[in-house]
Formats: sequence, structure tokens, C-alpha cells
Amino acid sequence: MAEKTTKKTMKREREGSPMRTVSLHHFHDTENSQSLDVSCSEVMQEEYGLYVWPCSVVLAEYIWQNRQRFVGSRVIELGAGTALPGVVAAKVGASVVLTDREDQPQMQRLTWGQWNDKAFALRHPGQVVLGADVLYASKDFDDLLATVKFLLLGMPDSVFITTYQPRSGHRSIEYLMAKWGLQCTQLLDAADFLPASKLSALSNSVELVEVKSHN
Repeated sequence: MAEKTTKKTMKREREGSPMRTVSLHHFHDTENSQSLDVSCSEVMQEEYGLYVWPCSVVLAEYIWQNRQRFVGSRVIELGAGTALPGVVAAKVGASVVLTDREDQPQMQRLTWGQWNDKAFALRHPGQVVLGADVLYASKDFDDLLATVKFLLLGMPDSVFITTYQPRSGHRSIEYLMAKWGLQCTQLLDAADFLPASKLSALSNSVELVEVKSHN
């Protein structure tokens, strides 16, 4: 299996506006002669949420390689941004809800650590919650894991799958997971499943972890 990423730069809409690009992502399964192409719009500016980061590509590849697991499943992506993992999940047959901050109107709005009727409607048994590089800023860890706990609580078949780059702030993650009653059920390094062509493009290590709620 292999995945290739190329980018095409687009013109600015007007002078002084952010540069927009489109990244093209190709997924291929040589054994079964199956392939998938996904394009993502990106905005090159200080607001990094609208850029396809390596963690998103790694999570999308994991979904592609395990696509039978996602067929017919319910999926929620947290902090979706360009939403590459969520789009791949939808392409392979999942029912997907993309969520992001209040200032991302094209997606369902979900602010971590805040609950309203729309947040309660996201709770569903047997669903997969995705998050690519959401473990970035340590100041957000509590709100993120509280949200994950909220979505998984009382849902024994639900799971949170996230990819992240190990950083110094991650020393607190184990403590916070215990605090919120969460447990790691699987931990993989990107090198365990990423195609060689894509692994060589990573400048830093990326890990994938699956998390469930204790209750």
C-alpha cells in the first residue's frame, strides 16, 4: 500500500489575501487493486488549522489501511481543520461528522470543554472519534480529554483514535488520561504501518494511540 502527496499552488484571490493551495493525496492498495484520491484546500497563513499536517496524513493512511473497520461506522472528527482523516473515513463508507471551533462555520461547531444540545447529540454508541494533532498545546489537554471522556462515557464500544508528534508537554498526558478515566488500548508508531515512500517524508516521529473510557 502506498500514499503520495503533491501540491498545486493557487493564485491569491486579491492582493494581500492568504495564499491558497490544494494538496492531493493518493491512497493505493496493490493487493486488491483499490485506490482513493482526496484533495484538500489549504490556506497558507498563521492560522495553522487550515493546513494538512503530517499527523493528518498518518491518521488518514491508518483509516485507509483499516477501511473495513470503518464501513458503516459512525465517525466524529475533532478539530478537523482540512479534515483529511474524516474525508477518507467518509470515502470508505463511514457516516462522518466534522467538528471544529466556533470560527469554522463550514463544520459543526464544538468547543472543547463546553456542552450544549448539539454536543449531547454527538454522543452515540459504537462510534469512532478521530483527532489528528489535537494533542498540540498543553493548555488545551484538559478540555480536549474532557470532551473525549464526554463522548465515550457509557459507550463501551466507542473509541478515540488520535495521532500526535511526541513533544515535551506530552509528559502530562498519561496523568490527564488517568484523571479523566481514559485508558490506552493500542499504541503504534507511524513506522509500524506507513508506506516507505510516505515514512521518508516525515521529519519527526508520529504516534497513533487508541483510547477507551474506563466506564
